[in-house]
Amino acid sequence: MGPSTGVSPYAARDGGSSANLADILERVLDKGVVIAGDIQINLLDIELLTIKLRLLVASVDKAKEMGIDWWEHDPSLSSHARRPAVRASTPRGRDSLEEENARLRDELERLREAAGLPAAEREEDTR
Repeated sequence: MGPSTGVSPYAARDGGSSANLADILERVLDKGVVIAGDIQINLLDIELLTIKLRLLVASVDKAKEMGIDWWEHDPSLSSHARRPAVRASTPRGRDSLEEENARLRDELERLREAAGLPAAEREEDTR
């Protein structure tokens, strides 16, 4: 055995592989990669279950370029996304819902009259 120089024979290879890995990752994120696969479970030629898997790996910029931006509109993922309005939870929302309901009932009644149909029997609110 000869004297040890303290430099690993794999040092150049390790440094090169991390640089190559970074290059590969940069290319993948820049270009995007789609991985698709289907899993199908059959029993006696009867299809029991089919799972379709689709995975897209890309940078945010590349995804936006492709028209994919669902995370921007999901309130659980983005603070800028609009939360769905809960109309009946507030007194004002309840009033507007009742107004819309009355307007739609009136419109339906006018359409019934125009079509010569009998008037609908109205159920009274039991509030």
